[in-house]
Amino acid sequence: MAGKEVIAEHGSFTAKDYHDPPPAPLVDAVELRKWSFYRALIAEFIATLLFLYIGVLTVIGYKSQTAASPDPCAGVGILGIAWAFGGMIFVLVYCTAGISGGHINPAVTFGLFLARKVSLIRAVTYMVAQCLGAICGVGLVKAFQKTYYNQNGGGANELADGYSTGVGLGAEIIGTFVLVYTVFSATDPKRKARDSHVPGTAKHGRNHENLIMFSSYLYPKGQKLVLCLMSHGLF
Repeated sequence: MAGKEVIAEHGSFTAKDYHDPPPAPLVDAVELRKWSFYRALIAEFIATLLFLYIGVLTVIGYKSQTAASPDPCAGVGILGIAWAFGGMIFVLVYCTAGISGGHINPAVTFGLFLARKVSLIRAVTYMVAQCLGAICGVGLVKAFQKTYYNQNGGGANELADGYSTGVGLGAEIIGTFVLVYTVFSATDPKRKARDSHVPGTAKHGRNHENLIMFSSYLYPKGQKLVLCLMSHGLF
């Protein structure tokens, strides 16, 4: 009937054009009987192992090269360390996103658990696999380069001169917030909603978020302020 017809305003939509997935169950024992669950754990373990292995090896290699040379530009440099971390996370997330979701970080897994995106069983086992992978990755570095590893403190983060522990803690909190916020933004089903697009910038939204995700890992895990987002809970 004409009186009951609903005329949508220009640029508006009468129904949602995106789908909100249901919240994950708190405890899903069925997962334990699926091969895909264990395949995801293996993917998280291997990805974190490779990430820490390449990252820490790059850091101690840079420190060893600069210590043996008066040239401040010796070695890969701070930018090289940043590219090592950023490049590795870029490749690893691309390879594991379709298997485990590409968390590779307990902070990301815990955030997704609080949002009911993953079950408690998956969250706990992911974090265990990530921590074990990190330990094994650093263990391989120490096994292959024990002398350089001991000389350079294992490539651990350090506060730069002039910064207090409180500033470093604040940087870690802010950096982790940006990381997890970016993950949630990139996986939000509302990103595809027609009424959420901003003319002129919406088509570049994915590129902007990917750039933020990539850039958030470009802080060097070396001599400067403790901003390496992937080291939470792993050392």
